[in-house]
Amino acid sequence: MAITQAMCTSFKVALLDGEMDFSSDTSQVFKIALYTSAADLSAATTVYSVTNEVSGTGYTAGGNTLTIAANPASSGTTAFLDFADTTWTDATITARGALIYKVGGTNPAVAVLDFGADKTSTAGDFQVQFPTADATNAIVRIATP
Repeated sequence: MAITQAMCTSFKVALLDGEMDFSSDTSQVFKIALYTSAADLSAATTVYSVTNEVSGTGYTAGGNTLTIAANPASSGTTAFLDFADTTWTDATITARGALIYKVGGTNPAVAVLDFGADKTSTAGDFQVQFPTADATNAIVRIATP
């Protein structure tokens, strides 16, 4: 199994179908779930799944609710958005990657994050820090090739 960082292809289709709204529809909730190295996540991932999701003290299945830190913006020909960093406190867990997904319906996938190696917290904070919200670094970016 492998975790490959990517924006999920099904997410791109959902954008074109108008099923995702990151600014005006506050009823839409996005979450981030953590996964072990046994998970198989990639651009082909379509929905949130509990298969190979981490478990441990301080972690609840489904992960944390994300807060949009900066509404969608653009720079040049790239559109992007930013989530606030998220923390599991007093957690004892090991994760290799994560899935950002929209809550509701089938819980459609947005993006897969690959941490590059197992990351562990032992009775401490496990934090996912999102990169700078700009056209080069933001975790969710849509650019012309």
